[in-house]
Amino acid sequence: MAPPTRSTNAYAVGVTIALWMAEENLLVHVENVLMSSQGPIVMLAPKDGSAHGDRVLPIFIDQTQALNIQLALDGQLSPRPMTHDLMTSIISLLHAQVLKVTVTELKENTFYALLTLRLESGDIDVDSRPSDALALAVRTNAPIFASERLIDENAIEFDHEVEDEDEVVEKFRDFLNHVTPEDFLND
Repeated sequence: MAPPTRSTNAYAVGVTIALWMAEENLLVHVENVLMSSQGPIVMLAPKDGSAHGDRVLPIFIDQTQALNIQLALDGQLSPRPMTHDLMTSIISLLHAQVLKVTVTELKENTFYALLTLRLESGDIDVDSRPSDALALAVRTNAPIFASERLIDENAIEFDHEVEDEDEVVEKFRDFLNHVTPEDFLND
């Protein structure tokens, strides 16, 4: 079941979320953020005790998102708030919290996710790119879920450990030092 999109009406969104919530979801965690020849990949792995073994769900993301996720995983702070730090602060200032993140489906080579926020008035689900939702989840220690169907259909066997995480972070920092706004015009 697809998550709601920006073009659906309120009734359809409610029906879509109700049907989506009936699917089985597995608790996962960010196993690694890796560089590949095609760009950064965030690897989601089921938490211990899963019947899915050493399988991971690879999600290609852009370099800025990869840096945001890796810095949060490493507990490093930037001198000034990055976008996801700002979003985390706004959510906190509004007396809300990130309840969970759920990667829901892969459709036409694009992953979809829902960011579930707890507000004083109740919980809401927000359509999100997985990379943005994951960057918030690792900053707020919110649980991350993935559709069991999504993992069954798209996860791969993976037993590689990153040998030098510092080198990966250094590559991201180098990217940030040389990136210009023009680099994002085609995205």
